[in-house]
Amino acid sequence: MSSRSRIPAEVYDPISQTHDPALVFGAMVVGMAMKAIQLFSIPVSDPERAKAFYVDTLGWELVRDDAMGPDQRWVQVRPRGGETSVTLVSWFESMPAGSMRGVVIETDDLEADQATLRGHGVRVDAAIEEAPWGRWVTFDDPDGNGFVLQATSARRETAAATAGGEGDSDLQEAFD
Repeated sequence: MSSRSRIPAEVYDPISQTHDPALVFGAMVVGMAMKAIQLFSIPVSDPERAKAFYVDTLGWELVRDDAMGPDQRWVQVRPRGGETSVTLVSWFESMPAGSMRGVVIETDDLEADQATLRGHGVRVDAAIEEAPWGRWVTFDDPDGNGFVLQATSARRETAAATAGGEGDSDLQEAFD
C-alpha cells in the first residue's frame, strides 16, 4: 500500500516497472464506456444576457431554451459543429456567477477570432501567448467566467500538411 492512500503501491507508483496492461501511468484502467464530455455548466447571473453573449457574440448555436419551473430556465448552447455543449445556469448556490475558469476553446484562426471578439467589445488579451503546444489568448464572459481561446500546434501542423499544393505556400509558411 502507498503511504498516501489505500491504493496498492504498484498501482499508485507511476514509476513502477510493471507491464501489466491494467496499469497505465500509475492508475488502474477501469473498463468503463465513457467516451466524451456531453455537457457542463457555466454559472451566470442573467441567463438572457448570457445567452446573447454566447449566441450573438461568440457565434455559438442555441440548442435549447426551456422553462424549468418558476424562475429557472434550461439554456443550452454550444460552439457551431461542436459535440460538447454548456448550460448557462443561475440556480446553483455552489456555483456563483463568474466563478468558472479555464475552459479551453479550440480555434483554427486565433488572430481572426481575437479580432472578432474585440470588435464585439470583448476584452481579450492584447498579446497572443505562445508555447511549444500552441498559441492562446484569454477572455471573460460578461459575468467574469474565464476562457482560453487556443490554436493548438498539432492542429495547425495537420492543416498545413493536408493543405498541400504549390498555391498553399503562404499557408504553409504561416504554420512554420
